[in-house]
Amino acid sequence: MIMATTSLEAQFVTFSLGEEIFAVPVEVVREILDYAEAFKIPNGPDYLLGLRDVRGQGVPTIDLRLKLGMTKTVPTPHTRVLVLDVPMESRLLTLGLVADRVFEVTPFRREQIEAAPDIGVRWRSDYIAGVVRRENGFVVIIDLARLLSREDASVLQSAA
Repeated sequence: MIMATTSLEAQFVTFSLGEEIFAVPVEVVREILDYAEAFKIPNGPDYLLGLRDVRGQGVPTIDLRLKLGMTKTVPTPHTRVLVLDVPMESRLLTLGLVADRVFEVTPFRREQIEAAPDIGVRWRSDYIAGVVRRENGFVVIIDLARLLSREDASVLQSAA
């Protein structure tokens, strides 16, 4: 008899920022778009690229590289925008996340997902929901609600 394994694994969308591979749960991804310049918003934080029209909705778009302390994204033909619906405390926050490249939807078994590593220094790793080992390195699963502070969420919400 074959047992259903749906509760033992979860689907993730994998993408890269530079050489690093990240993942977000597939259920928060609404769609994946080709990169286009966003409409600039004055006085926003540096990681907020601006607004992008997504099917008639103004969606705040962020450069995740800047949010994570990396260098600014330099768009290439592979650059994509993941449109995400992120569950926050009391609402759903829709935002665009710029990725250097989007790879695939892939399942990870629950036992493959390790806790975020404690590296013993004052480095924000609380946004890491887990880490999955692969032959060629690691995939970091991002907890978007933790990555975006309350302050970030209100800035992004008011931008929209």
